[in-house]
Amino acid sequence: MIEVAQLTKRYGRHTAVADVSFRCEPGTVTGFLGPNGAGKSTTMRMICGLTPPTAGSATITGQPYRQLPNPGRTVGVLLDASAQHAGRTGREVLTVAAATMGVHQRMVGEALDRVGLNAVAAKRRVRAYSLGMRQRLGLAHALLGDPRVLVLDEPANGLDPEGIFWMRGLLRDFADRGGTVLLSSHLLREVEAVADRLVVIGGGRIVSQGDKDELLAGGGTLVRARDRAALRGALQRAGLPVSDGTEGLLVHADSEAVGLAAATAGIALTELRPAGAGGLEQLFLTLTAEANGSRPAAANISLPTEEAVR
Repeated sequence: MIEVAQLTKRYGRHTAVADVSFRCEPGTVTGFLGPNGAGKSTTMRMICGLTPPTAGSATITGQPYRQLPNPGRTVGVLLDASAQHAGRTGREVLTVAAATMGVHQRMVGEALDRVGLNAVAAKRRVRAYSLGMRQRLGLAHALLGDPRVLVLDEPANGLDPEGIFWMRGLLRDFADRGGTVLLSSHLLREVEAVADRLVVIGGGRIVSQGDKDELLAGGGTLVRARDRAALRGALQRAGLPVSDGTEGLLVHADSEAVGLAAATAGIALTELRPAGAGGLEQLFLTLTAEANGSRPAAANISLPTEEAVR
């Protein structure tokens, strides 16, 4: 697992990360979310031993990254897909990594196949790779040592929709086989589709964390029916707090309780979903706006694409 305890990083008078604590358990994908400059990349760099913390600690399978005897065999890391030797071919990049980790050379071909880089692509120089191809090569490098943990910062950057779907399946399969994944991404809908748990950071501090479904249900449930008055009465009889929303009735209860109340009263629903049209997007905007002391923006705004604090 990954365990982060009270991590803090200061640069002079500026505090990039303050008292951050969370855990990533085996068999789960943890989505690590936050706006530009929130401290996501700084935190991930501290986890991977690239940035020394001012205070606190981070361990992977019980040890700090720098104390792991052969880190690549325990944790696969992708923090910057562009940080690869531009003059080497894709196969050469992985061949050098395999020799460093003590991995059999046959694993190079298997890793390339696993990420969809064919023989022609493997022979090309990295300088000629698109961003999406560099992301695939970076994932191949992360997977090369058959690690138990993955730490990935924006791994979907540059991938087309098919590539994003492929990556989602790869990460889900890795976790389902007992692996631990810490995933930072600005593609909130993709995180919502693959993550089991969420950690949201704003202003260098954790503003919320927990099971994804529980966090998304925390805002209540939006429900609609053709007979709105009858639905309201059924919900009230069931003892569920209900109020008027712009799109329907807003109920401060989970979807299962709301659906059961409607079914008991024989009311056909036309819509039943977590409150907030954006799902994870709306939760993200609300939490990070609160952390910054501002009002949440509309759910359809352009979302951040990369970290300002590295």
